[in-house]
Amino acid sequence: MIRVLVEDDPYLRIVPVLLDSRITAEHRSALSDFMAHDIPDFESWLHKFQSEIPGLYPAQIDLVKDQADLQAKLPGAKAVIIEALPFGEKEITLGKDLAIVHKFGTLSANIDIAACARHNLPVRIQKRRVNVAVAEQAFTLMIALARRLCETNGIVDSASLDAAGFNSRPYDRRYTTNSNYGRIPNIKVLYGSTFGALGMGEIGREVAARAASFGMKVIYHQRNRMSLIDEAMYNAEYVSLDELLQQSDFLSIHLPLNDGTRGIIDRSALQKLKTGAIVVNIARAQLIDREALNQALESGKLGGYGLDVGYEEPGRADEPLKKFKNVILTPHTAVAQRDLGLIDMAEICKRIWSAVAEKA
Repeated sequence: MIRVLVEDDPYLRIVPVLLDSRITAEHRSALSDFMAHDIPDFESWLHKFQSEIPGLYPAQIDLVKDQADLQAKLPGAKAVIIEALPFGEKEITLGKDLAIVHKFGTLSANIDIAACARHNLPVRIQKRRVNVAVAEQAFTLMIALARRLCETNGIVDSASLDAAGFNSRPYDRRYTTNSNYGRIPNIKVLYGSTFGALGMGEIGREVAARAASFGMKVIYHQRNRMSLIDEAMYNAEYVSLDELLQQSDFLSIHLPLNDGTRGIIDRSALQKLKTGAIVVNIARAQLIDREALNQALESGKLGGYGLDVGYEEPGRADEPLKKFKNVILTPHTAVAQRDLGLIDMAEICKRIWSAVAEKA
């Protein structure tokens, strides 16, 4: 039986269900429930997929929690799927039976590619469809907030426009068009504006690529600057955090939540933003100080705010952010349909099968 090591990540916990016949009923049931709203007959999907990989299923899947665990389990393993754990000369030596190292993602800085090449150990990457979906959500929020879509949806008659606080007096049609007959102010255009990315990991890069396509100037900040080649690829300029805050018309946040990033956008940071700037957070709510955010919205400092992952999940019925018309809250839906993750996992599994078969 082929033994595969898998870094313990919430999405990668799908792999044992796909490949390991020893998986617990509880684990299998939990994944089936996770998929149910998009894939109601997950069991049929699973059986079909397993029938397509008879040379790999069943396999022994060992989850690894940290570097020491990875190193301890490498002897005898035929493949490894990693996301963030380092993989270099020591791991190659310990994993002398490996046929493939598979990165869950596209940024492979944690893997010593040159060392793997010296040992004829193939390295493969996986463009994560969920990351693309999350980037699309960020861009959707930016456009919706810029064009005030949620505030104006269905408000097309004079009475509704007036009730919403807009002055819908008619124009003199002898001399003007009738565009924006509701006289709705502060409708923004992305083209020609400055897009600021706080974090340029895989999701940040996906959002930045879309911003550049819309004719936005792209600036970014993160702990480590990208290579000049990557900056040119995304037409992105590296700036300090203060410069990012001061220059951005649209600020999109793509950072992991940890002790170093919690509350990174505090009252001081929010005050450095341009008045009317739009902020989109498709990472974690706690990256922005909750009280400071509410105050910035209350004062009119922010032109809009979009949030996908709330401070609580499910959110509070009395969530203070719900009172603002220029705020969009979504219930952690940026990841979109569940089959995106399954397709990623299926592609990884098939590459592993092919690599193991080739080395056999």
